[in-house]
Amino acid sequence: MFYLVEVEDHIRVEPKHFGLPTNEAIQKQLKESYVNKHFKELGFIIGVISVEHIDDGVIIPGDGAAFYRSIFKLLVWKPELHELVHGTIAEITNFGAFIQVGPAQGMIHISQTMEDYVSLSKTGTLSGKASKRSISKDDECLARIVAISYKSGEPKIGLTMRQPGLGKLEWLKEDKKKKEAGAKSTEKKEKKSKGEKK
Repeated sequence: MFYLVEVEDHIRVEPKHFGLPTNEAIQKQLKESYVNKHFKELGFIIGVISVEHIDDGVIIPGDGAAFYRSIFKLLVWKPELHELVHGTIAEITNFGAFIQVGPAQGMIHISQTMEDYVSLSKTGTLSGKASKRSISKDDECLARIVAISYKSGEPKIGLTMRQPGLGKLEWLKEDKKKKEAGAKSTEKKEKKSKGEKK
């Protein structure tokens, strides 16, 4: 889920930014220090939105940089348990698939890809035995986060597509068309039945 977070921190501005106006130097340093990085308490930093406040700088003896206590806003993405995520299949393996969800990758075990017996085909796709449905690289999917682990720093995200309304987007469109066709068929039968009773 995306969040707008206000952070207060002492920003170490490196000497290479000293020729710039203070606000611009801090913006550049924030982008270098935060953007495209993951922090367990914040999540994945997508971008620096604004710098709200900057105190006077302090130079610490023995360190060539300047430190500024600053308040700034960041756009972050942090996975949440049970969250629905839209993603693209990045890689297919013999044990499942990796899906790119936002700035991170989630793993979907082969048993969680669909309600079917699934195997890896010679063409590098995951195929369902009875449904004949398949998942391949670059397919767009809708999945649910069912596990998050922070043991190794960046989170490991576990996903499922075995719940109603989840799966490859093409499957969801097919299911919707079938449901609509079934509803129209039922409606016609009911009208016909009412006409015969009169």
